[in-house]
Amino acid sequence: MEMKKIGILALIGLILIGLVAGCVSKTPTQTVTQTQTTTSPAAQGQHGPPEGKGSDFINVGGEGNTSIDTQALKQYIDSIPAEPLTEEEKQGLLWMREEEKLARDVYLTLYEKWKLPIFQNIARSEQTHMDSVKLLLEKYNLPDPVADEVVGKFSNPEIQKLYNELVEKGSKSQIDALKVGAMIEELDIVDLQKWISKTNKQDIITVYENLMKGSRNHLRAFVSQLKNYGVTYEPQYLSKEEYEQIINSPMETGPSG
Repeated sequence: MEMKKIGILALIGLILIGLVAGCVSKTPTQTVTQTQTTTSPAAQGQHGPPEGKGSDFINVGGEGNTSIDTQALKQYIDSIPAEPLTEEEKQGLLWMREEEKLARDVYLTLYEKWKLPIFQNIARSEQTHMDSVKLLLEKYNLPDPVADEVVGKFSNPEIQKLYNELVEKGSKSQIDALKVGAMIEELDIVDLQKWISKTNKQDIITVYENLMKGSRNHLRAFVSQLKNYGVTYEPQYLSKEEYEQIINSPMETGPSG
């Protein structure tokens, strides 16, 4: 009888030992599985780029005059490591620096001629466009083609010639002046699209995209002014389809709009 009890107790002990061993063997597997489930999404998130970071730096005034927050833009530009530029990238930056000056200088000159507030307001915005390109010139140690701030003076002879022609045309009448404004903004858009297609540098692309938003807003502003004179503007550089798409869409107001 005593032997039978001992045998039963031994059997129970073996069963208990087996159960304990089974629980111990399962615990590490469960722990690893839980750890992988909780840490994997976080790890993926750490390697993904912040969505939309640094995309908008524009501030829009009452007439659509669109300035750029150059202080915030500089912080963004400086956060991106500098890489060697191609010759086309260098050419694009030098060209856009003077093309933005072209817009500013023509508007300042036409404001002196006609005293239309739109020229003065947009000229102020164009100064921030010039400054935005200059930030990139400084970052990449490129010579500034704007040797001084003299209105109507340019290093590039092609841009100098264009300035002279546009001022002459815009001096004929207020309507001609407003048409010149629209033409300049069209030209800006077309050139910015070209230079964007020739770079993969995110800081350069971001600057160009913000300049292009400003140009689209300025084009809308000039066309709206021409409508007040009963004039329907016809695009000179953009395709009819792209022009209509811009004109029939609202002002781009940036993050604070």
